[in-house]
Amino acid sequence: MTTADQKFEEAADKLQGLADRIADEGGVKSKLAEPLAEDADLLRKMKPSLIKARAKGEALTNPKPGQGRVAPSSPQLASRPKPKNPGGPNPWLIVGVALAAGIFLARWVDWRGHAHPRD
Repeated sequence: MTTADQKFEEAADKLQGLADRIADEGGVKSKLAEPLAEDADLLRKMKPSLIKARAKGEALTNPKPGQGRVAPSSPQLASRPKPKNPGGPNPWLIVGVALAAGIFLARWVDWRGHAHPRD
């Protein structure tokens, strides 16, 4: 278990303890106990090592009792093949042409402005 996993587990334990304490008090606060307990369970499922395993498509081999499977056992999408011909011109070429056209247009408007001064 990594350091980050331990911190997630500690935070989940603190949240579960808070939920237990609030549930014992009763009253309006006790209504918040169940959502806090669910949040603690969610934190345990969001440990960085578990997220990394799910991203790689590795299923949990020995889930704890009472915990359901969070992710499918294998990746749902196959890897996408790279396109042979991406098509279209180079984006830097388009930016360069647009810049040159803008500079040309600005100089032309400025030159035409000198042809008809407003005195």
